Parts: sequence; C-alpha cells; structure tokens
Amino acid sequence: MDGENILLCEKFASTEGEQFTEGLNTHDVELMNAKRIVFIVDEAHRSTFGDMLATIKETFPQALFFGFTGTPIQEENQKKLSTTATVFGNELHRYSIADGIRDKNVLGFDPYKVLTYKDKDLRLAVGLEQAKAKTEIEAYADPKKKSVLQSFLHEVKMAGIMDNTGRYIKGIEDYFTDVQYERAEHQQVVVEDILDNWLTLSQNSKFHAIFATSSISEAIAYYRLFKQQKPTLKTTALFDPNIDNNGGIKFKEDGLVEILEDYNARYDRDFTMATHGAFKKDIAARLAHKTPHLGIEKKPEQQIDLLIVVDQMLTGFDSKWLNTLYLDKVLHYENIIQAFSRTNRLFGPDKPFGTIRYYRRPHTMQQNIDKAVKLYAGETPLGLFVDQLGENLTKLNRIFQEITDLFNKAGVPDFAKLPSDLSECGKFAKLFRQFNNHLEAAKIQGFLWKVPCYTFSGAPEDPACIIEMHCDENTYLALALRYKELYTSSGGTGTLEIPYEIDAHLTQIDTGKIDVDFMNSRFVKYLKMLEQPGIDLDELESSLDDIHKAFAYLTQEEQKYAGIFLRDVQRGTVDLSKGMTLREYISLYQVNAKNIQIQKLAETFGLHEATLREILKSVVTESNLNEYGRFEYLKSTVDQAMAKIYFEKQEGNAIPPFKVAIKTSDLLQRFILQGGFELS
Repeated sequence: MDGENILLCEKFASTEGEQFTEGLNTHDVELMNAKRIVFIVDEAHRSTFGDMLATIKETFPQALFFGFTGTPIQEENQKKLSTTATVFGNELHRYSIADGIRDKNVLGFDPYKVLTYKDKDLRLAVGLEQAKAKTEIEAYADPKKKSVLQSFLHEVKMAGIMDNTGRYIKGIEDYFTDVQYERAEHQQVVVEDILDNWLTLSQNSKFHAIFATSSISEAIAYYRLFKQQKPTLKTTALFDPNIDNNGGIKFKEDGLVEILEDYNARYDRDFTMATHGAFKKDIAARLAHKTPHLGIEKKPEQQIDLLIVVDQMLTGFDSKWLNTLYLDKVLHYENIIQAFSRTNRLFGPDKPFGTIRYYRRPHTMQQNIDKAVKLYAGETPLGLFVDQLGENLTKLNRIFQEITDLFNKAGVPDFAKLPSDLSECGKFAKLFRQFNNHLEAAKIQGFLWKVPCYTFSGAPEDPACIIEMHCDENTYLALALRYKELYTSSGGTGTLEIPYEIDAHLTQIDTGKIDVDFMNSRFVKYLKMLEQPGIDLDELESSLDDIHKAFAYLTQEEQKYAGIFLRDVQRGTVDLSKGMTLREYISLYQVNAKNIQIQKLAETFGLHEATLREILKSVVTESNLNEYGRFEYLKSTVDQAMAKIYFEKQEGNAIPPFKVAIKTSDLLQRFILQGGFELS
C-alpha cells in the first residue's frame, strides 16, 4: 500500500466509533475504495463481533479481510450466533498451541486445581439444603431426607455434566452462588496459597505473576489483603476505570485512588485517574522489562511481583518474565487458552513451563479446561500439559539408573571420573541434560533434596503411590562435576568430539554445595587407624578405599592432588595440623602446585608473572580473555627467544618466528582457560 493509502487508513482509523458525515470523510472513503484494500485483523477472537467491523465492511465492500488468532471462535463458543469462520471465511492455515509447544516455540502448562473448601463439606452443605434438613441426625432420621442426602454425598458429581440426550445435570458446584467465593474464608485461603508458593514459583521473585479475579470489588479486596499480609510483595492492580461491575462507585473510586497512590509512592511516579492509560502502559512495560524499564531485572525494587486484574492483560499481553497465573474466576474456551498463554513465553532453563493455579469452582474449571483443550488442541494434545511432580520424580529415578548402568559398564561405579570412551561420554551428556530438565521442573513443583521419599494419592479406591528417590544431592553434584569436565576437557570451548551438544547452562551448576563432612569423616577415621599400633592392614586398606570413593565429589584435578596428599600422609612426609579438613589440605596442595606451574611458565617464557596471575584471578572465558587488552599485553611481555628455545626443544626442529608467536598465544590461552597445567 502506498503512502497516500496509508495516510487515508490512519485518517479512517482515527474516526473509530464516529458516524461518517457527508462532506467530512466521504472523499477519503471514495479514494480508498478505488484502491485494492486489505484489512489484517489481529486478535480476531475478540475484535470482530461488535459494530465496528460491520461498519468497516459496509464502508469498504470490496476490501479483503484476514483474521489472525490463536483461539478462533468456533460453534461451541460462538458469539452473537457467529464464529470466526462466518466473519472471515474458512481458515487458510491452522497452527495450534499444541503444535507450538511440540515445536518448542512456546512452553507447556502446569495447571493445579486448588480446593479452598473440602469437597465433603460442600457435599454435606448442599445435601442438607436439598434434603431440607438442618443436621445429619435429622436427615438420617427420615428415609426420604436420608436418600436425598446420600445422593449428594456419594452420587452427584462435583461439576455439572451434559448427558447423552443433551440435558444438563447440575453438579455440587452449581448449587452455590458466587457469594460462596466472596467470603473472607475463601479469599484468605487463596492469599495463603499464593504466599506459601511464592518463593518457589517466582524463584525468589525473579519471575512475575498475574492474579485474575471475578470482579473489581474482589480485585480491590485482594489488593488490600496482600498489602496487609505481605507488604514487601510488590503488588498492584489494574482494571477498567470506566466499568462498574457491581463494585460500587465509591468503593471502586477509593480503591483506584489507593492503588495509584501506592504505585506512585513505590515507583516514584505521579499517575492520577486522568492518566490511568499511562499507568496501564507503565505496568505492562515493567512486567515485560521493556522501554522505559529495560534491564529492570537488575533492579528488583523497581519490578512488579504480582499484578491483580479482572479482565485486563489476559489476552494479547506477552512477557517472558511472567511465569505464573492465579485464577479466582471461571473462564471458558478461548478465554482459558488466552489467559494460560500469558505464562508460556520462552525464557530459558529457569522457566520450563507456565504454572496456573485456579481456585473458584475448581472442578468446573477443570472440566472447562478439558473442553478448551479439546477445542483448540485436539483430542490428544501431546505436550500441552507438562509432567506432574510424581511423573518427574519417576523419570529422575529411571534416568539415574541409566546413568548408573552406563558408569558401571565403563568400570567407574563410583562416578569418580568420566568413561574413557567418547560415545559413552556423549550418552552421559544426553542423559544428564534430561535428568536436569526433569529436576528443574520438579523443584518448581515442590521437590526438595532433603525429602528422600514422596507419597502421592490418586483416586480414593487406589492405594497411595510412594516414590523413593534413588539419587541424593551429593551424588547429583558429583555427576554435575563430571558433566563440567566434558566442557573443560575441551579447553573451555565446548568442542570436544562428543556426539552430543554440551549445554553451557549446566556447566554453571554450583557444585560447591557438596557436603565436605562426608569425605572428611572418612579421612579422620583413616588418620586414627594409622596411629593405632597393630592395626589390621586389610581394615586400613578398606578405610583408604572409602576415602577414594569419596573422591567422586572432587573434580579430576582435585582428585589428582588428593591422591598426592594421601601418598604423602602414608609416607609420613607431611605435617598434619589439628583442625584442618581433607578439602583444605587438597586446596593447599592445589594452590602450591598452581604457584609452581605459574612460576615455571613465567621463567620458561620470560613473561610478566604478575599480569598472568591477575588474569587468572578473574573469571576468564574465551570471549573476555582479552578484556581491556590484558591478553595482548601479556603476550607482549614474552621473551620470543626463550619461547623459540622451548618449542624447538619440544618438536626437535627449527621453528620460524611467526609460528613461535602462534604457538605461544595458543599455549597461554589454554593455560589461562584451564586454570594452569604442568609444562612438559
């Protein structure tokens, strides 16, 4: 479309909602109608069932219309007896949310049904009401009342269903009005659930959440509850200031003013009722970490933890920093998929899925979710919902067994080193990545290393399922050390010829958490046995083997110096200090060895030792090695004549100066990235 037509489109758009008047816009419309006009409508599920589209079509009868939506309106959820197909014609292409999840373009969902009332209590309350009895004793004393009560206690479903004749059969939750969920008891349980799970789900407020309520009055009430019970939680609320859905004009206005004043005070802003639109834009930018709030993840005090809404932000809004949706409202069809999808934008390993927790009429909502999934993702939506905790734990045990079998077959039953075969290393890399993916998901779902056994209950008639973890945290960290060695053995470049990709994220796992007491207790036991006269040699050897098995918790380099230290202990050539742990002795040996390596390198190449040590002190990667020109400066201090002597001695022939320079640069880079090595 040329510039003239774009201008006319903008002029047309500016008249939205206005009546065309003869002589004011007619000329512009005629000009546009003479062109080939195409209208592209985004979010077509919510923007095409009012009067405006009909007006546009009437004004531009020759125009072509394309509608884009992830949740087209179908027969099951038609609006004004219309569907997206009746508005735009038959769909040209379908790419469902299930396709997007399988293709890893978006994340799957992890939904939870949270009961704020016990099912049995609701059943009893409805049963007594329908039996017209005040107490169970009264109901059981009358056969008719007893029959009614028993039916509601054991037969009536919690959520209503449609029978084969198309007749709707009410469920327990249909007998309650929304007043049941406006009670303080319900709201308090909701707030407690959100706060109890906040640290885990938000990962200590790294990610943000939306909490959708059923009305403005409830949004305000919840806002005040969070403000009262957790004032440090950065909470705000957003709803249409022009709509009063039973909120009460005065109550709503007071709530809006309070929310704006609190927001202004927290973030040093000056929004008012008159600038509520700018207030909404600022909230959206903070949640998405976009201009003017780029880099806000480094300023936690400027972030929003929890946004309370009624209908706002539940469709069309995208932020990879949003990972949880709380719902105290009942949604249907496209609104469910749209709301859930606020949580599923890709982020990285820290966000394996979007979490949803819903509270209002939970059994009905679960049924609504099933219907929405069937409509928009098909009968078998593989990957739409992620594994639950029990499934993740079962897979952790299965993968750990595969890793154990792999190391056993490689002759390394204690995980003390990597298998020698590259294909086995590649298999381990793949398995460990899988293990870690399930572990990260399980942690968000509530898994803790300190809890070695989990119990899951299914249907009332089924026995509880008990899952005992086969891998503890120390063993996991030992495996993480082995995984890191896949990376460092290639000089930190990740190019070791292993037939699987090395995930740099996993090389950052903090393995410093390994319990040193486990290893040190075996060392102390061994020292005591050495001091005992007439100690059985087999028993002493067994104690030494225990220490070597504990070496699995050390890196390969640490294991090397641990072995040297133990041999010195056996020979009696080391002075032992009271209170020093085995780890401290190993570190001391390692530091001394590093000093010798650095000194030898500096002496061999005549380079500036202080500069080399300064670089080694910092966190060095291949990308920042020459930060501030430090590596180039280090190379400039090398005595080229000494370097030439070294390399010619190594290779046994003359080497031209330019090759000496290349070899020197390569050797220094490897030395720094690997943290040192012994010169041959």
